[in-house]
Amino acid sequence: MVAVRVIHSVIFRRLRPNTDAAGLRGTLAAVIYQHQYFSNTAVAAHGENSREESDRKWLILPPFTPFADGSAIGKLISQKKESDASPTTTALKWILICYPHLPRSLVQKLFRLRQVRRESSNDKIETNRPKRIGAKEFMGIGDRIFLPKSVDGKYPTRIEEKQSSHDEEDSKFVRGLELYKDRAIIIINKPPGMPVQSGLGINRSLDVLASKYLRYDYEESPRLVHRLDRDCSGILVMGRTKLSASVLHSIFREKTVGASNDTFNRERTLQKKYCALVIGSPRRQEGLISTPLGKVVVDNGRSERITVIDNTHTLSAQHAVTEYQVVTSSSSGYTWLELYPHTGRKHQLRVHCAEVLGTPIVGDYKYGWQAHKKLKHILASTSDCQWDENISEQKQVPFNLKLEKGSLSNKTLPLHLHCKEMVLPNISLVLENGNMISGFDAERVDSIKIDAPLPPHMQRNWDLLINR
Repeated sequence: MVAVRVIHSVIFRRLRPNTDAAGLRGTLAAVIYQHQYFSNTAVAAHGENSREESDRKWLILPPFTPFADGSAIGKLISQKKESDASPTTTALKWILICYPHLPRSLVQKLFRLRQVRRESSNDKIETNRPKRIGAKEFMGIGDRIFLPKSVDGKYPTRIEEKQSSHDEEDSKFVRGLELYKDRAIIIINKPPGMPVQSGLGINRSLDVLASKYLRYDYEESPRLVHRLDRDCSGILVMGRTKLSASVLHSIFREKTVGASNDTFNRERTLQKKYCALVIGSPRRQEGLISTPLGKVVVDNGRSERITVIDNTHTLSAQHAVTEYQVVTSSSSGYTWLELYPHTGRKHQLRVHCAEVLGTPIVGDYKYGWQAHKKLKHILASTSDCQWDENISEQKQVPFNLKLEKGSLSNKTLPLHLHCKEMVLPNISLVLENGNMISGFDAERVDSIKIDAPLPPHMQRNWDLLINR
């Protein structure tokens, strides 16, 4: 309408009664040119407005950049080999990488409703609209994903809570457990008695506390990549991002999967050493335990436990391998062991010590109840090993942890099992290089060696038995 009014005004202003034929032709040519100019401008403006309106309806993800997923990197590091394979990423995975806070179920629903579109970098025609894409279709370099604007792609705002003096004490305590931290991982010295994972009736577990106090300036919370029993202490590794956690989890998993072919290789990618005080002494000073473990139900179905499985045809079992070495034995009937688990099965070290070596770990009443019942006879001979009352006083610490108990003269003993040392790949340097696996050489990945001090109750008994 604007263009029409302009044309009319030009015609009435220029067409006068004395206008000759040549002048009329020139005037009409100018009018036609201006009509074309205003028409093209209006169409272009309408196209730009339509594009802006279209963009306002969509949430546009960053252009796709190829990378290796955590599982692929972890496998390459564990197998120590070079790969020139090109990574492949599906549309579903790319969305979850860009917006990790979005529930996976929500993203899958968007695909089912055909509300996810892709703008391919290979399309040369600019007028092409984004096309619908399936969840399992692979991304190309430079491709962009369009999600409905109703899906807010921003990270949820973190609610800043008022820090009470109690929170400050808890934060100081949890951060005081840190042994190592870089851009990819956090490693802590887990105290005994603290649960690793939340569950029924467990609110203050390490995964919850890490989310609250160990995020620092990260939007994501640290993620667990392996487990320690509640009463076990020592090195616990967490990934600071979803990608680093995936890499670490793959490394821990590959260690267990490849144990049957790598049982005697001390130069493994992931190495763990535990210290344990056991009742009795093994027949041999060192050895390798390789037995299948399985789960059985006891107490009329009220509880379950892990045990060595003799007949693997009747019960499902998992192969478990542990290397052990005697450090020292005492005349009072206790032995310090170093344990090197080659696999990561549930309760593996506790079962191997109790059922295979016949030397249950001190404080392990689940697998060594009978041995602990006989301890009163042994303790009678250790009456000269009493602790000073001032030393054995309970120290007040957060979360109701009893970190100072544990003398061998106590009636109830805490578990004497501690993850003392760990050697693992420095994945932070790997992930700095664009997360690419093309030409990736796992042999050149450096290692990190971590040492965790013994908890007070184990340190006391170590000093007692070693110095006798």
